[in-house]
Amino acid sequence: MRFRITFFFFFILITQYLTAQQLVNSDYGAYIKKYKSTAIREMQLYKIPASITLAQGMIESGCGKSVLAINTRNHFGIKCQNDWPGDTYLHDDDKEKECFRKYNSVDESFRDHSIFLTTRSRYAALFTLPLNDYKGWAYGLKKAGYATNPDYPNILIRLIEANELYLLDDSLINSEETAINEPKAEEKQNTKKNANKVVVPANGPINNEGRIIFRKSYKMPAASTFEILYTSDMGRKVYQNCNVPFIFAKKDDTWLSIAKEFKIFSFQVFKQNDLLESDPIIPGQMLYLESKKKKNPDKTYKVKTGDSMYSISQEKCIKLEKLLKYNKLQPGEEPRPGSEMKLVR
Repeated sequence: MRFRITFFFFFILITQYLTAQQLVNSDYGAYIKKYKSTAIREMQLYKIPASITLAQGMIESGCGKSVLAINTRNHFGIKCQNDWPGDTYLHDDDKEKECFRKYNSVDESFRDHSIFLTTRSRYAALFTLPLNDYKGWAYGLKKAGYATNPDYPNILIRLIEANELYLLDDSLINSEETAINEPKAEEKQNTKKNANKVVVPANGPINNEGRIIFRKSYKMPAASTFEILYTSDMGRKVYQNCNVPFIFAKKDDTWLSIAKEFKIFSFQVFKQNDLLESDPIIPGQMLYLESKKKKNPDKTYKVKTGDSMYSISQEKCIKLEKLLKYNKLQPGEEPRPGSEMKLVR
């Protein structure tokens, strides 16, 4: 991705000596206030420092005021690439009428930014850095080719330090350290304070980067409870749930093999199932071939032992972010068995 020079950031790019006042203004403050929680959510899920995400968003989108950001909700200047199946927008950049990704919401842009960094090998080294090493991330992004402007790392660093964005990174690290040092009584949920949160033992369910996917006690849904929609050319039965086609994963499945079988992109498979490319495929799990719904006609669901937010979102065919939003939960928070979950707004 090439670093675009907008009028909004022209002064930033031509000088090395910006004052603190110039780096802290109402546009920056408004952008941080509006998207801080989104950046923190992405940090929790994908381990990208919230400080880096916000600083990149401010630079690339002109605090959301650039022509590209307004017309496409693309806050990170991500171009179409060869694997983008969504809407597009032609915009003059380094060349005339270059193809940029267009999103339905700014949240989608933030999520795609996370996926963009976590699924491309040239950025892999960044994820070996401590989460609060924003300087290492800034220089690493430049080294990996995210931007061509030689001063890009320094611009990121100055924005982060002037607006104290590094405090957002420390908030997650501190919360993780607190979780590690929690007494066993809290792990067993014997206090009212943590009654609605599940603390997951390290050798318990399958999990990735702190996220719960399936608990050890979770039982995969039986195929007999769903209607068969059709059979693939390779003989696999395709079922439907809430009118969305899905399959039950097999032992030797990979994201690529599923994509080839159903003639879709591999990233669509894990993305439509709220997973990362690095997540394991578990035999018997439901994998949707199209996007899940924003709500379920059942409206509510009573949590059973063994359920997780993820397993509920799969069984009820609801996007995980919507399920979390309806129930006012943050990524990593889990409801206790017996509680009632909302499946609609």
